[in-house]
Amino acid sequence: MRKDLKELKQITAPILEDIKVFEQEFRDALKSEVRLVNTIGKYILRHKGKHIRPILTILASRVCGEKPSLNSYRAAVMIELLHVATLVHDDVVDDAEKRRGFPSINRAWKNKGAVLMGDFLMSTALINIVGIKDFEALMLISSTAEKMSAGEIFQIEKTITRTISETDYYNMIFQKTASLISASCELGAITVTGKEKDREAMRTYGAKLGMAFQIRDDLFDLFGKEEDIGKNVGADVKRNLMTLPVIHSYKTLSKPAAKEVKKLLNGSKKSRKNIGRLRDIVDAAGGQEYARNKMDEFGNQALDAIAEYPDSPYKQSMTELIAFNSQRIR
Repeated sequence: MRKDLKELKQITAPILEDIKVFEQEFRDALKSEVRLVNTIGKYILRHKGKHIRPILTILASRVCGEKPSLNSYRAAVMIELLHVATLVHDDVVDDAEKRRGFPSINRAWKNKGAVLMGDFLMSTALINIVGIKDFEALMLISSTAEKMSAGEIFQIEKTITRTISETDYYNMIFQKTASLISASCELGAITVTGKEKDREAMRTYGAKLGMAFQIRDDLFDLFGKEEDIGKNVGADVKRNLMTLPVIHSYKTLSKPAAKEVKKLLNGSKKSRKNIGRLRDIVDAAGGQEYARNKMDEFGNQALDAIAEYPDSPYKQSMTELIAFNSQRIR
């Protein structure tokens, strides 16, 4: 077992039985009378992710209440369905070849199969959220889906202009990434107590953790190893995405160095050599260190959001997830 998966298993040990319930519900949600849907569904299950978002829904429900309700599990399944659907669609948009180290669905079943499977997952997610029969939960996930779409469109806009401020970057990653993690945690509160105090605490924890998650991914893309991230290093660079390390480095670079970075980013051929050169320039300019510090800053804000809750194995798991995120890029 990979070191990070082993560590995550230890962190989530207090909710092992809850995770088993979620996983069975998730498997059931992927079943269909259509053979191809079942085939792709099994492929998704074989190459599943870490299930961070449903784990957070369950942990939040445990921290806010005594135990998850049936709706907590339904919300966890819905969150994961929505997340996987967005990944499937993103891979089509990005023309991605790999997802988690294996051929992406659009590579294995072409774009038509991937788009339609993503639609199926979205529809199944909607059925699950309606089944909760909670208007607040429905409003939350609807607004989150809108934010995620707007964030992706804004990102496409910025790949065309290739200019983005740090403030715009934070707004973008909140919408496209952190908003769903925030909703995952808030749904945990909604499905057990529904108290505004709990909702606000979990919403904030999730939002700040989500920001840290995305910055971690930015660091992985430029400074990580392919075997750790499950996709090609420099994938964001090849798609003309401006990430935090690069955005910050522009502020400190000399004119010749900034010109070289611009040339590397705008070039049609982004070879391993060119990406390596970009990595060296950004690192020397302090881009990596700055992004790591920002990641830790958001992680500390997430920690503050749950500080008032009494100590418990579940709160400890939420605390350890923050460290788990930041330590993976050290």
